[in-house]
Amino acid sequence: MAMKLLSESGCSRRVINHCRAVEKVATKIAEACKKRGLDVDVKLVQVGALLHDIGRSKTHGVDHAIVGAEIARSLNLPEAVISIIERHVGGGITTEEAKNLGWLVKSYVPETLEEKIVSYADKLIEGSKRVSIEQTIRKFSKKLPLSSIAGMRKLHEEITSLIGDFDANRHVA
Repeated sequence: MAMKLLSESGCSRRVINHCRAVEKVATKIAEACKKRGLDVDVKLVQVGALLHDIGRSKTHGVDHAIVGAEIARSLNLPEAVISIIERHVGGGITTEEAKNLGWLVKSYVPETLEEKIVSYADKLIEGSKRVSIEQTIRKFSKKLPLSSIAGMRKLHEEITSLIGDFDANRHVA
């Protein structure tokens, strides 16, 4: 169903392949959390990861998260999925950054475990290839505000504290 929604909304093959790769990594992280006894909705992670970039059907700017959330709302998707889409950019967009971007002023920082997993998994995929969190941080350190880079590091530390160093090569997708 999610793959059909991506296609029908006009996402390119490249975006769809990226979403599939993020879903694979996010699912592995969610399953590792579940094995550690954490309460995580693996199915929500899978659907959220597949749809996190649906907004790229209309724009490739940072606002693809906002556009994606609008698309998801128009499709009557669950609020939990919409929140994943809205909160996956960078390490999260703070209220102040949202104001500077001209977005509705609220926090777009991942809050739930599912939101954090999808956002983090997205940072471990470039195109459809697995990369390290440090590669992603280096790539975006010149483009994103320091708070977003700090958010990426925080996500990495939080996921690592829950399941160990997922970023190590033994978990390559």
